[in-house]
Amino acid sequence: MEFRQLQYFVKVARKQHVTQAAEELHVAQSAVSRQIHQLEEELGVQLFVQKGRNLQLTSVGKLFLCRVEAIMTDLERAINEVHEFMDPEQGEIRIGFPHSLGIYLLPTVVARFRETHPRVKFRLRQGTYNSLIRDVVKGEIDLSFISPFPEKHNQVTGDLLLLEELYAIVPQEHPLARNEQIRLEQLKNDSFVMFSEEYSLRSIVLEACTKAGFTPKIGFEGEETDTIRGLVAAGMGVSMLPEMALTEISQLQPSKVRVIEPRVTRSVGLIQRSGDKLPLVAEGFRKFLLEFFIHRS
Repeated sequence: MEFRQLQYFVKVARKQHVTQAAEELHVAQSAVSRQIHQLEEELGVQLFVQKGRNLQLTSVGKLFLCRVEAIMTDLERAINEVHEFMDPEQGEIRIGFPHSLGIYLLPTVVARFRETHPRVKFRLRQGTYNSLIRDVVKGEIDLSFISPFPEKHNQVTGDLLLLEELYAIVPQEHPLARNEQIRLEQLKNDSFVMFSEEYSLRSIVLEACTKAGFTPKIGFEGEETDTIRGLVAAGMGVSMLPEMALTEISQLQPSKVRVIEPRVTRSVGLIQRSGDKLPLVAEGFRKFLLEFFIHRS
């Protein structure tokens, strides 16, 4: 069994398509098919079944994928540790983040860190609350920004970085658009543009509306802050977004209004796998972030 076979197997399993896997691997489709066939022959099992134009993992294929991904992650980490040992300033940091922190916060801290560590590389992964925790637990990323910060979790640990205020956003022609502050209940008759169910900001907004004494009417749903902001600016409803998600100026710009009752905040933290020792370069970035947010507060 060769390392290349495992690489090809993982890529085909993720893409569910030999042609697409071959394109990403920059090899011929026949080479990928041949390596997968040889791997199946060596194992004596069928790893994939054809379903339409796609390939799907068999039950034993899914089991094998879990083990192979763990091996690949450990091998990648071992390679990084060797590079760090030779030169700690040349390592790679694998970090996850939710979309709402990718607009301003993530670029800011990465750029600041690279001012003094210019040769450090970053591998970034965007995800939802649950997917980011899963990726940290599986060892696919070293660190992750997360919101809300999980105070108690069996498999991850970390540090609370900040509490961020959420603002109401309304179309510029809305009757409350020129107000400096409002009570959330003043929006109870409006249609809300809400995040999809897998996003933690949705539950924060729903909980705030419940505290204000009403259940919001949901007119539209989206998956990114830019989409939410754009729909509100276009007059499709109202919503609530974190302050950092409102820093960018665009052509479609809603009005931002402070909510004083109830005051709505979200916690933002940094997590890593419990009981795990971070690579040197990732530990250095973690310490930099803690110092950065102490001085920011």
